[in-house]
Amino acid sequence: MISDRDARALWRIRMAHTVAWAIFAGAIVAIPAATLAGNLRLAAGLSVLVWIEVAILAANRMRCPLTGIAARYTDDRSDNFDIFLPAWLARHNKLLFGVLFAAGELFLAASWARSPA
Repeated sequence: MISDRDARALWRIRMAHTVAWAIFAGAIVAIPAATLAGNLRLAAGLSVLVWIEVAILAANRMRCPLTGIAARYTDDRSDNFDIFLPAWLARHNKLLFGVLFAAGELFLAASWARSPA
């Protein structure tokens, strides 16, 4: 059992991780929406934001740095021990949003290539 202090720290980390996840997941979903609306600059800006997150993950062996911090406060290693997401979503998060991001990037690139200069 973890102490009340550790439980509070873990809750704050999980909340921060969930907020960060929501921002990046929202950006990934918004890229094709902005592209479809013809707002390619917004889509490109969102793309850059997500690429920064990809670089952070790559630098941390494809793990969010908050996962390692959360691990200091609990022995739990379930798929969602460090974030407020359903276990199935936490387990398949990178695959699901990776595919969506790749598809959005292809759509953005094709739209950008077809747009008038």
